[in-house]
Amino acid sequence: MIIPPHNGTVQVGLPLKIAGIVFWGLVTIGLLMTAVAMPWLKQISTLEHEALPRHVVMLVQQQFSNSASLDSLQEPLLEFMQELDIPAVRIDHGVDSLSFGNPGSELESFSSTFPTSNQQGKEAGEVIVTVYQHKVEQTLLKRRKQLLLALGISFFSFGLIIQWILQKVITRPFHRMIATAEYCSQGKNIRFDENRSDEFGYLSKFINKAMSTLQARQLELTDALQRAHESEHALFDEKQRAEVTLKSIAEGVITTDMHGNIRFMNPVAEKLSGWTQQESSDRPVDEIIHIVEEDSGETVPCMISECLRNNRIERDLQGRLLVRKGGKEIAVEESAAPMHDNEGNIVGAVLVFDDIRKTRELTRQLSHQATHDALTGLLNRSEFERRLKQALENTRDSQNPSALCYMDLDQFKIVNDTCGHTAGDELLRDMGALLKEKLRDSDTVARLGGDEFGLLLPSCTIEDAEKLASNLRSAIRTMHFVWDGKHFEIGASIGIVPLSASTQSVAEALSSADIACYAAKEQGRDRVHVSEPDDRELKRHRSEMRWVGKTREALRENRLVLYRQSIVPVHDSEQRNSHVEMLLRMRGKDGSIIPPGHFIGAAERYGLMPSIDAWVLEHSLQWLAAETHYRQSTISVAVNLSGQSLSAPGFLSRVVDLIHDSGVPPEQICFEVTETAAISNFHSALKIMRLLHGMGCQFALDDFGSGMSSFSYLKQLPVDFLKIDGSYVRDILHNPVDRAMVEAVNQIGHAMGIRTIAEYVEDSAILGALSTIGVDFAQGYAIDKPQPLIFAQEEGSTVTPFIRPDSKPG
Repeated sequence: MIIPPHNGTVQVGLPLKIAGIVFWGLVTIGLLMTAVAMPWLKQISTLEHEALPRHVVMLVQQQFSNSASLDSLQEPLLEFMQELDIPAVRIDHGVDSLSFGNPGSELESFSSTFPTSNQQGKEAGEVIVTVYQHKVEQTLLKRRKQLLLALGISFFSFGLIIQWILQKVITRPFHRMIATAEYCSQGKNIRFDENRSDEFGYLSKFINKAMSTLQARQLELTDALQRAHESEHALFDEKQRAEVTLKSIAEGVITTDMHGNIRFMNPVAEKLSGWTQQESSDRPVDEIIHIVEEDSGETVPCMISECLRNNRIERDLQGRLLVRKGGKEIAVEESAAPMHDNEGNIVGAVLVFDDIRKTRELTRQLSHQATHDALTGLLNRSEFERRLKQALENTRDSQNPSALCYMDLDQFKIVNDTCGHTAGDELLRDMGALLKEKLRDSDTVARLGGDEFGLLLPSCTIEDAEKLASNLRSAIRTMHFVWDGKHFEIGASIGIVPLSASTQSVAEALSSADIACYAAKEQGRDRVHVSEPDDRELKRHRSEMRWVGKTREALRENRLVLYRQSIVPVHDSEQRNSHVEMLLRMRGKDGSIIPPGHFIGAAERYGLMPSIDAWVLEHSLQWLAAETHYRQSTISVAVNLSGQSLSAPGFLSRVVDLIHDSGVPPEQICFEVTETAAISNFHSALKIMRLLHGMGCQFALDDFGSGMSSFSYLKQLPVDFLKIDGSYVRDILHNPVDRAMVEAVNQIGHAMGIRTIAEYVEDSAILGALSTIGVDFAQGYAIDKPQPLIFAQEEGSTVTPFIRPDSKPG
């Protein structure tokens, strides 16, 4: 940006001074020159003064030579006089005279005479020429004045010219620079004119460069100041946050200088130490923080001293006590870290210590919770297994006999179902207290889960263990549990196994004890059963465990197979495909088909049936949907539900989802529930049956007459079919009692509007007898043998679903 000429009040005298110096210098030089030239000028003037009359005379003489008339002299003589500044001339020729000018008294005269001749060459007379001129002094004075005037005018004019030149060359650019400087001083972003090719332009470049540098430095300085200001604010905010943080955290914090003198204590540190910030400021930290060993009580240096001495982080997680100002000891964890400046020099340290009393108490509580049952206060299963493992190792090392007892309460489910879980929990608490009271101090008792308890009896023979278990069973028997006015007699089934060097693992020991407990229940409950090496119950249990493993493996590998068997009307046996029952088999790894009797019992005993029932239903619905789509046939399937499934959480919602997702009409599905399962789980069974029946599903009560038949229950259950137990149907031709049972069940069903189905129809004679009795449907080898289930769209391929198997032929 270029600034216009400056019109301000700044006076620039440099050009005037320069002009004055030049002017007076020239004047001085002129005077000197005049002084030098005056003698020469005087000499010249004198010579001219002397030569002037002669020139006039010569002019007159010349004119006379051309013409003897005086009149002819007038014009040239006047011009000559004017040219040479001659005041007056007088010419006398005889009686004639001619005067020019006005001779004054102050003039001096010069006369000269020359002869004249006539035309014949004869002398005609004389001509007197008188020249009047200024005195030589006057002429010299005049010339001096003229010289001085000329010099004065010249010098003055030259001074004006110099002044104008200097004004243009110096003053105006200088005024522009002054104006630019004034704008710069006001903070405006302008620059000096660099376009000039003179010294001012050269100077402007340097000034502009310097200004750019200064401006850049100023910007840097401004940025630096801004950053410093922001850093100051940030540091202040950080300091405030740090102080607030230190004041609000749960740990005590102390900072010191490099000599260990306290600079800061947060409120927690004040509270824990008993010293205030004001009391402890600038005092050595060892005077304020008194640390002793928890075990020995020996005083140890404060960790911050070690930190400052070693210039490293120091930690002590436990085992130290802080002695407060009043002498009270507090368990603490402490750590110290050095503080360094930017150059890495240590400038102090910070000590952090925490009151770990609550942490220790919480750790003890968590440790107790991790190893104890929350309800009874007894050991839990994981801790019991850990101690059992240790006992097995001790037995192998010392050959000292020990025993393991597995106890299950016999009436716990009744208490739970009758009075609710609160009553059941109270019973378990009472049982835990009784067990701790009756057992030895060296014995270990734990709640293994539900109403099951484990007892570890170290240094105890099997005979002593049996005696102790019998006494314990008797004590439980005599305990009367009362809840809401109801009295319950509690029993316990106890299984005992010896622990010896041959016991392989904790799992084996617990499994053997569990089997012994189960054997005690099988023998009539409220008993003690001692496991022996050749115990048949143990062998049976191990066999079941093997089948449980095989069943789970078959489920994972999809090696279950569905078979179907037709259920036909007795009076129209040609309609063989209107109703079929799904039967389950397992395919072995070698491809062999395994009957359900090998694995269903173990599956029922170990809770696999809900998964199996859901799997069978899913695959049955897939097959039924395919049959309906590809063959345009209307067929219904019977799928068995176990007692476990009727009471399994979430099973009902899963069944409903499977039916909904399959798209199969619920009217084509018939669920078979055994009489025993329905009555044993009556409330759960009634809920499921009513909901599914309301959707359109049908229900058949299976094996009716083989269990604890109750017609009052039958009236409440939404049953569409009664399946007469095959044990009666098989001997109907030879046993009048069996025939009477079949007739009675058939009559009862018809009286209640329920159709009947006879199982195990093995020949046509039985079928004829059933027709005579009036049974509605029949199922058995005489009608249809079980066949692998084949999907309609892939003829010849079997599916591998599963359904609750039974002991029907096939």
